[in-house]
Amino acid sequence: MPGIRGPSDYSQEPPRHPSLKINSKEPFNSEPPRSALVSSYVTPVDMFYKRNHGPIPIVDDIESYRVSITGLLPKSIMLSMDDIKKLPKYNVTATLQCAGNRRTAMSKKRTVKGVGWDVSAIGNAIWGGAKLADVIELAGICKNTTSTSLGGKHVEFVSVDMCKEENGGPYKASIPLRHATNPEADVLLAYEMNGEILNRDHGYPLRGIVPGIIGARSVKWLDSINIIAEECQGFFMQRDYKMFPPSVDWDNIIWSTRRPQMDFPVQCAICSLEDEAIASQDKIKISGYAASGGGRGIERVDISVDGGKTWLEASRHQKRDAPYIADDINSDKWAWVLFEAQVDVPKNAEIIAKAVDTAANVQPETVEEIWNLRGILNTSWHRVHLRHMLQSGHSSFAGKPLLLQQTISPVASYISELSIESEAARAVQDAEVSGASKIPIPEADPLLAYHVVDCLLHFLSPSIQKYSIPNCAFRFSNKIMVGSPRLNPRNFLLKVIAILHFCL
Repeated sequence: MPGIRGPSDYSQEPPRHPSLKINSKEPFNSEPPRSALVSSYVTPVDMFYKRNHGPIPIVDDIESYRVSITGLLPKSIMLSMDDIKKLPKYNVTATLQCAGNRRTAMSKKRTVKGVGWDVSAIGNAIWGGAKLADVIELAGICKNTTSTSLGGKHVEFVSVDMCKEENGGPYKASIPLRHATNPEADVLLAYEMNGEILNRDHGYPLRGIVPGIIGARSVKWLDSINIIAEECQGFFMQRDYKMFPPSVDWDNIIWSTRRPQMDFPVQCAICSLEDEAIASQDKIKISGYAASGGGRGIERVDISVDGGKTWLEASRHQKRDAPYIADDINSDKWAWVLFEAQVDVPKNAEIIAKAVDTAANVQPETVEEIWNLRGILNTSWHRVHLRHMLQSGHSSFAGKPLLLQQTISPVASYISELSIESEAARAVQDAEVSGASKIPIPEADPLLAYHVVDCLLHFLSPSIQKYSIPNCAFRFSNKIMVGSPRLNPRNFLLKVIAILHFCL
C-alpha cells in the first residue's frame, strides 16, 4: 500500500511508557499497572494496553495513503484520509479488551497457550472517526444491509502488518455486514484516540473500532476493506480466538466446530490491590472496573471480604459529575464502569468482585468451569488475598539487627518526604524510628531499592518473601522513583512499605 508499510523486523519500534509491564517484547505486548486503570474513566493513551502480532507499521507518506473498499459490492473505491475526514465525524467512548485478559490466572489452574496477561489488557478511550456505515455507503451499500446483490455478507478488515501466524502476511478479521452497516452499532474507521491523532501503537493512520466486541476484531493500520461472502478465513478468525470447553486439548481440537468469538462476556476486576496484598488500616477502598460486551450496561457489582459468604454492593460511575444508570441514554453504552466500595478488613481476607450486566449475565465462580486451552475470556470472579497488618502496639525498631535498622531507617525517612496518597505511606511517616543509625540516601543509587528488599528478606520469615521483587534496579533522583520498563515504581514502593510494616 502506498504511503505505509509493514516492516519485517523490530528495529523501528515506537517509544513506550516505562511503567508498562512487558509481556512480550517481539512482538510488543504490554499492559499498564492495574492501579492506573482506575485513576481515570478515560484511559490515557500511554497507559492503554498494547497488543501486536508483528512489527509496528511505518507511515512514509500520509498524503499517498489510501484504503481500498472492494469485493462483492456495486463499485470499488479508494479513499484517502482527506476523503474519510470529509464524512461526519463521531466520537465514541468504547472499551477495548483483549480476549486474553486475565489469562495468567487461568494458566495457574492448567497450562494455556498465549501472552500472559494480568487484569490490564483492557482500556477505555474516546475514539474519533467516520462511521463504517457511512464509508461503505460511498461504495453503494445502503445502511442496515444484510447481504449485497452480489452475495456479500461479511466485511473483512485487512492490515498492513506482517504476522508470523499468517506466514508473513497481514493480520485480518471480519464482522457481519449487517453489523457494519448498522449506524447504531457505532463501528468506526477511527483516526483519533482521546482527541489526538492515533499513535503508531494504536493503528495510525486508520483503524477499525468495533465496540462491544473482543479487541481482535478492531483491526489496526488498515490497508483494505473487503466485502466477502463468508467470514474471513484468516488465522485469527479460524484458528484462534474461539471458545472451547475444558475437555478440549491440543490433541483433540477441531477448530471448525466453533465460531469466531465476537462479544465479550461480563467482566470485572479489582485494581486497587494486587492479587496478594497487605493492609495496614481497618477500612480500605476497593476499586476496579466492570464491563460487558454487546452494549450491555453493568447493573451491579458485588464485593465480598469473606470469600463469598456475604456481599455488599459497590457504587458505580462513569463520569464523576453524573450518576451512572445502566442502559440510560446519558450513559456510554460501549464503555466500562468503575466501581468503589469501602470495606472493613478482617485479619486475613479473600476479597472477591463480581459483576452482573443488564441482561442478568453473571460471572462464573471459578476458573475451572471456563478453562480453555487458549486461555481466553477468563471472566471468573476476581479474587484478592489480603493480609491485615498485625500491629504490636508500638512502632520501634529497637532490638532489630543493626543491618536491618540501618536499611530501614533511610528508606522510612525518605518515604516520609514523599507526597504519596497512600494509607500505607502515611503509616510509615508516623512510625517512630528509634535505636537505628540514619544513613542519608544518595541522590542516585540504582541498586538501593534492590538492596532494601534483599536485606529485609534476609531477616524476615519465608512466608513474607513472596512479596519481594528480586533482580530489579531503581534510582532515586529529585525524590522521584524511576523504574525499569517492566516494573511500576509506585507498586514497588508500596511493596517496600508493606515489608517495612512487618518490622514495626
